[in-house]
Amino acid sequence: MERAGVPHFAMLTSHNARVLLVEDDPGDRLLVEEVFDEHGASGNLVSVEDGAMALDFLQRRGEYAKAERPDLVLLDLNLPKVNGREVLEQVKSDPELTSIPVIVLTTSSSEEDVLRAYASHASAYVTKPLNWDELSGAVRRIGEFYLDVARLPRRPRA
Repeated sequence: MERAGVPHFAMLTSHNARVLLVEDDPGDRLLVEEVFDEHGASGNLVSVEDGAMALDFLQRRGEYAKAERPDLVLLDLNLPKVNGREVLEQVKSDPELTSIPVIVLTTSSSEEDVLRAYASHASAYVTKPLNWDELSGAVRRIGEFYLDVARLPRRPRA
């Protein structure tokens, strides 16, 4: 759906917004990358495969020392090394990172996971649909809201 000739994720590309995808499943990672590519925003998405890599990226450690702070994080809960729950808690307890919206995007529909995510200050909790088209639509709607409608905090200058 286009609005007055403006493609989805217009704000993402026009304001150079950065999105960090934290996802260990290669198929789900590919799908999110394809959705961003469809909307001309593939250069705005960075992916990491586990919670330890996510924390290194966000805290600019090791190979990510020069990484730009993302404007939005899409976070799976069930991750190797450091699980997504711990990543969320660390992000939201770090004064340098707490303002970054974190969207939990996971297969878990557990009420306990939902409550814990919101108690840890997740911006939203989305249970991944099992159907490829529905998952693509969910990612597209997240992008539309957070990258076109909502106003995100400005990144601090490096």
